[in-house]
Amino acid sequence: MQKLAIFRATRWLCRSFSGISSNPLRVCVVGSGPAGFYTAEKMLKAHQQAQVDIIDRLPTPFGLVRSGVAPDHPETKIVINQFSRVAQQERCSFLGNVTLGSSVSLSELRELYHVVVLAYGAESDRSLGIPGENLKGIHSAREFVWWYNGHPDGQNLEPDLKSTDSAVILGQGNVALDVARILLRPTTELATTDIASHALATLEESSIRVVYLVGRRGPAQAACTAKELREILELKSNRIQRRVHELLSKAAKAKPKHTSLNQRELRFIFFRKPNDFQESKERAGHVSGVHFEKTVLQGVSHGKQIAIGTGEFEDIKCGMVLKSIGYKSVPVDGLPFDHKKGIVPNDRGRVLSDPSDPRVPEKGLYVCGWLKRGPTGIIATNLYCAEETVSSISEDLEKGGLISSSALRKPGRDGLLQLLHDRNVRIVSFGDWEKIDSEERRLGSLRNKPREKLATWDELYKATS
Repeated sequence: MQKLAIFRATRWLCRSFSGISSNPLRVCVVGSGPAGFYTAEKMLKAHQQAQVDIIDRLPTPFGLVRSGVAPDHPETKIVINQFSRVAQQERCSFLGNVTLGSSVSLSELRELYHVVVLAYGAESDRSLGIPGENLKGIHSAREFVWWYNGHPDGQNLEPDLKSTDSAVILGQGNVALDVARILLRPTTELATTDIASHALATLEESSIRVVYLVGRRGPAQAACTAKELREILELKSNRIQRRVHELLSKAAKAKPKHTSLNQRELRFIFFRKPNDFQESKERAGHVSGVHFEKTVLQGVSHGKQIAIGTGEFEDIKCGMVLKSIGYKSVPVDGLPFDHKKGIVPNDRGRVLSDPSDPRVPEKGLYVCGWLKRGPTGIIATNLYCAEETVSSISEDLEKGGLISSSALRKPGRDGLLQLLHDRNVRIVSFGDWEKIDSEERRLGSLRNKPREKLATWDELYKATS
């Protein structure tokens, strides 16, 4: 029955694009987040004969716009409307539930397409590499974000928010502020957002009353933006811009107000780096605190100064730790990778086998987004990143380096669909996603929410039937 469904889906997808030029430029974009969609949009505009396929391991598109943006920031998700218009174009297709490496290899994609753009982002975490990092109660901020955003790989996290009144967040970037805000915000306010129901239920029973945001350096070096900071500090100001370190300095120096039993408190801690995690004596294998070393800044450049340990230590007691110290990209077979920087060596998006020689890039292979530049920037940063990569592709096309007479005809989408059909891969089309979207909106309307996210693989598959 499943094979028949896959075969019918394949025939439908092939018929849908039968009217397109029989010999288009065939492009595959791996990853359907902002970097992937901006790349697809720019390619479709720059090359009228291009046929662009966007593949993603998830059955849902939009990457971190769906699974990374905080639920209380709905305005940031409006870009989904723009991406949807891209996916609905005749020359574009979305193929979800297709995993690079297991469903199809990178070498196979390069055989099928003239151009392959890797834009799958960063789905792993950096490690601190200090004692006690594997204790229970210590999670990455990415896992926590996936959990409250209904990512199908995050549903089983089950953070314990009932057994402690204190949480430590390591890091002071925007993700750290998002996580702190979700822990501190009244659940009555979160209840009308698209937060996952399992997360809301857990937060409603949370005992956490104090959240520590801890950074190795000082207010001037904090990686967050003023907008995010003002929001969590609930500052009202008519001035459009205010320097981040002024806000942080004010927050750090402010004395804690007298709090009632149900009030929650945010505390900024600067010039501290984690030395090790302490194990609870009452709950074996569970974190009970963080042992910090005090730091000072060293270096000439104001923003580039590094934190150096002083040999003085102090402890912060807590029953939960969230590490917001950076995302990390994961390499695949056949892809040059700089493990130290966590990126693919590239020259303006062109993948380089030898980083020291940009004159000889990998033919037809490009990168965009976090895989290209590292996990930095906001959603709009990917727009400029995509423009640069597409510009490089256009330059290479003009030079004749991508399409030669011997390699003119590539099977592209038809070849990929046949390969996935032969491997019994269940493809989720953009039409299938629209069914998921419709069902989530329907369920959300019953609870006065914009949507009720389907947070398991089974629920997502069932909605496409």
